[in-house]
Amino acid sequence: MNPEERAQSDDVFMAEALRQAQRAYRRGEVPVGAVVVREGRIIARAYNQVELLKDATAHAEMLALTMAESVVGDWRLTDCTLYVTKEPCPMCAGAVVHCRLQRVVFGASDPKGGAAGGALNLLQFHGLNHRCEITAGVRQDDCAGILKAFFAERRRDSSVSLARPPDPSADGSAN
Repeated sequence: MNPEERAQSDDVFMAEALRQAQRAYRRGEVPVGAVVVREGRIIARAYNQVELLKDATAHAEMLALTMAESVVGDWRLTDCTLYVTKEPCPMCAGAVVHCRLQRVVFGASDPKGGAAGGALNLLQFHGLNHRCEITAGVRQDDCAGILKAFFAERRRDSSVSLARPPDPSADGSAN
């Protein structure tokens, strides 16, 4: 695949990861979406479900990797690519290395907590037994935009609830 074809295919697969992020947003989850691609086909898709499942490990990447392992019938995903809307955290990057993914493509960088070159780079760490190819910044504006909108909405909602005096009838003690 030439670089232009690869960029076009990256855009298509990141669009599906963004659709997954939108699903997370609608459910009140941090809007991160992920897809795993093998031989040009999506074999797994997921979005963050930390709040829904009450599970700190239920990141989009972790859920998509588990699903892909089930589809492939093996924990090794050596011929797969992960597309994710936000740079993977250290937990997810560690799972990616253990699954031996060939490539990780992400949209929005995370300079404070990203583990694919943001705060650190576990995906290409010399002391580990596997290194992944990394492509950063695919549909970066779209991926960053949904995160910014989500957190702006959360801040606005929390400041409204903090500014509003409590409703005395809410606890049933009024009258």
